[in-house]
Amino acid sequence: MHHLAIMKKSWKLTAKILSGEKTIESRWYKFKRAPWNKIKVDDVVYFKDSGGPVTIKAEVGKVMQFADLNPEKVGEILNKYGGSDGLGVSDIPRFIEMFRDKKYCILVFLRNPKTIAPFEVDKKGYGMMAAWISVSDIESIRKKRIVPVNLF
Repeated sequence: MHHLAIMKKSWKLTAKILSGEKTIESRWYKFKRAPWNKIKVDDVVYFKDSGGPVTIKAEVGKVMQFADLNPEKVGEILNKYGGSDGLGVSDIPRFIEMFRDKKYCILVFLRNPKTIAPFEVDKKGYGMMAAWISVSDIESIRKKRIVPVNLF
């Protein structure tokens, strides 16, 4: 399975994936949603900053899912895994507050991240605000380039 993770550009997390500073991608939700129960070891995650093209891919090395969270459990997860999620130690208290009301967390452990030739995606049918899309093949959402034909 292939997954598209859309990252908040201002957080500059895609650069941290490539540098090896970020080895875990986390998703925090109030309700179960993709990639909950959809992502598995050896799947491929493609990354893009919001508003930009897909530029990175990585393999999934491990997945952990947490349910029935409360502020204390959120803090435990962030204190244990926040550094590998690309968060600075000083940022963890801010994220504990941000995620305190979330009930579900997915940690996706990344391996072999690499840059790829940039491409655009068509999110039609997934919602403009979709931040994670799971598909059987990334080609199904890759925007097709129209190559002009020279008739003369």
